[in-house]
Amino acid sequence: MLLGSGLFEKFGKEYSAGEMIFCEFEQGNDFYLIQNGKVRISKIVKDKEKTMDILEAGDIFGEMAILEEQPRSATAIAVDQVEVLHFNRENFVTLMTNQPQMAFKLLLIFARRIYDAKRRLMILLLDDVQTKVADVFLMLSEKEPNFENLKEVILNNTVDDIAHWCGETVEAVQPPLNHWVKIGKIDLFPDRIVVHNLNDFRRLVGTKRKD
Repeated sequence: MLLGSGLFEKFGKEYSAGEMIFCEFEQGNDFYLIQNGKVRISKIVKDKEKTMDILEAGDIFGEMAILEEQPRSATAIAVDQVEVLHFNRENFVTLMTNQPQMAFKLLLIFARRIYDAKRRLMILLLDDVQTKVADVFLMLSEKEPNFENLKEVILNNTVDDIAHWCGETVEAVQPPLNHWVKIGKIDLFPDRIVVHNLNDFRRLVGTKRKD
């Protein structure tokens, strides 16, 4: 959701490539709406920094600071030259009051972002790469209609995408993918992955989470 130049004059900020926007665990009461550029969101998981997401124009980050008075749960760093709209609690209330349609859109984005962040963390907290990859298959399939009864699904994602969602390298996720290709559980193409039976991966992830 890109907003007008008038709002950028009032609320706009710019960051250079590599510049930290905010740091995990620090206090904050503001959030950001990206107008141009990309922002990397990372988190310390089991003493290692993991990339949780790469956000682009139209994405929001830091929104939990508006909803909860808690320290930052992740670090945000500009990937390239970034322009954002910067809102704090005070001017957010003004925005909500004066532009209700925009406020409604922001609240929908908030709800989606909160769910996505929690779902991503569920993957990162798994212990082994194989189960992480399986859970990524499930996460990417959850947006499909009738997901609970879905068996075969075509994921329009690359191996790089899978590695990104796992917080792992391509080299780390390639062995389980190759194994599943070999035994016929998936077909792997440069631009997509065909998962033949999601129930196989539901069982794998469910067993690991019970452990």
